[in-house]
Amino acid sequence: MMSNITINDTLVSVDWLHENVHANNLVVLNATIPKVVDAKEVDSETDQIPNTRFFDIKKKFSNVDDAFPSAFPSAEQFTASSQELGINKDSAIVVYDEKGIYSSARVWWLFKAFGYDNVAVLNGGFPEWKQKGFPIEIKQTHPVQVGNFQAKKQPGYMLFFDDILKIQEDKNYTILDARSAGRFKGVVAEPRKGLRSGSIPNSINLPFEDLLENKKLLSKEQLKTIFKNVTTKEDNLVFSCGSGITACVLALAADSIDYKNIAVYDGSWTEYGALITKDNKMHWTKNELIAYTLLYAANSNFEEDNKERNLIIEKVDMQTFQKIHDEFDADNDYQSIQKIQAGLKEHHFTKEDIDKLLVEIKTMFFADGEFDVMERITYRSLNKLFNL
Repeated sequence: MMSNITINDTLVSVDWLHENVHANNLVVLNATIPKVVDAKEVDSETDQIPNTRFFDIKKKFSNVDDAFPSAFPSAEQFTASSQELGINKDSAIVVYDEKGIYSSARVWWLFKAFGYDNVAVLNGGFPEWKQKGFPIEIKQTHPVQVGNFQAKKQPGYMLFFDDILKIQEDKNYTILDARSAGRFKGVVAEPRKGLRSGSIPNSINLPFEDLLENKKLLSKEQLKTIFKNVTTKEDNLVFSCGSGITACVLALAADSIDYKNIAVYDGSWTEYGALITKDNKMHWTKNELIAYTLLYAANSNFEEDNKERNLIIEKVDMQTFQKIHDEFDADNDYQSIQKIQAGLKEHHFTKEDIDKLLVEIKTMFFADGEFDVMERITYRSLNKLFNL
């Protein structure tokens, strides 16, 4: 058995991992998720690096109650899920994925955001490991002892919707978007159904795939040239993408060439594009938000009756009600929840405001004389959503 090791680099090679694979404190994580543009993609990889542990970004290491995908988890959740994987305070963590470098960068950034630096991405990932002919095993889950890892959230690593609204016009910040040029320019539809095309105002396109060659990160000299071509600033770089995954590839590249003041916009375009209209305005007045929310609740049992409609119309005039109704009809459930959450935040709903809204929802549910099962489920879900 080897002694403990410390990782001092952003990236490690497969040769390095092969040489250090028996280190006492080594933890190898597989962070593979399907690419969002390949939503129907099936997991065709049946093998893994020996003793790999699966890092479940979507279910274990994201806030699944958030309206947006892959949302930043709490320190408590990250601690508990890391401990379940047997990760300790002195673990040397190497993260890989089966694409080369894709979702592994997100995991590296999460650990950094929670105050842990003894972590690196495997350059080239599993494809490079296999190409070198290094040992593999059939995918399996190895038993581990619960670890003692402790997450400590660090300021500035993750930015959120309110942060972006403040900095998108600030010339001291540069927002770099990791999506493809077609998606960034809005000439290619977003892969998520119902999400509008476009980009954050004043952002610059830097597709993450431009930083890779043969599934590995380009050399430091090449990366320096690319970054200097898109921005002359080295301070206050903010990275965005579709949902906060490939933005972390840009963060990985920037960190590898010693850029310091870098951050990732967690919700990225999935959040921004859903919450900001094409003319760069938020949705709705406060009463329109309440009307939309009541309309969402009224349709929980797919039966929006006249009594419920009349209660909603009392909040707004008939013309506004029809506008809100047209918007609701065009939205899917996911978009509706996103918009309601954003509206509550935009209008600074207090606990008292939320309690009043819940009373109005329950009053509307009782308008027809009964509170059916679907209405009860919706009420509980909205109560939980409003109080996140």
